[in-house]
Amino acid sequence: MTIRVLLADDQALLRSAFRVLVDSEPDMEVVGEASDGAEAVRLTRQERADVVLMDIRMPGTDGLAATRMISEDPTLAHVRVVILTTFEVDDYVVQSLRAGASGFLGKGSEPEELLAAIRVAAGGEALLSPAATKGLIARFLAQGDSDDNDPVRSERLAALTVREREVLVQVAGGHSNDEIAERLEVSPLTVKTHVNRAMAKLGARDRAQLVVIAYESGLVRPRVD
Repeated sequence: MTIRVLLADDQALLRSAFRVLVDSEPDMEVVGEASDGAEAVRLTRQERADVVLMDIRMPGTDGLAATRMISEDPTLAHVRVVILTTFEVDDYVVQSLRAGASGFLGKGSEPEELLAAIRVAAGGEALLSPAATKGLIARFLAQGDSDDNDPVRSERLAALTVREREVLVQVAGGHSNDEIAERLEVSPLTVKTHVNRAMAKLGARDRAQLVVIAYESGLVRPRVD
């Protein structure tokens, strides 16, 4: 099945470069381009996009607000937003993940990384760009405004089984299903089942939100390097 990609960036040159790259792949196509967040939301609905490559800093409605609008729209529950950012270590990344983004990618990433990120987001199987280190998300969340645990989310963790909690901790560490399976000595299919059940119980739309919940609820603590 072809992955329908929407490009949202106020720089026409970048959009053109991304379009050429994406359209060169047999399993994906660019279905629209937006120069601001409001247009991105409108085109996401109109063109039935699967993945939105979203710049943060755009005039008018910025990428953060647009991401939140997309993630809160039940008719767009299938859409995955990948944030494009010039600087991967950026407070906006924290906010975008909380707004519902499925991950982020540095604009300086290699073409193969961008294409992989689109496929990963469409599949819902991972969180960060290949260039990101496994501990990066923890440092981002540590910069956020959630010094106190979210009591609502902490209570919802009680619905998880012991094994689901163990899997959630591993997901929060940035590990793939295969890596988690090896660590816990179970099959990747079993891990996927536990991840899906945890998402359903916690009301998370993807792995990105699972990670945010794991940190904001206090289940996992940010590392201090």
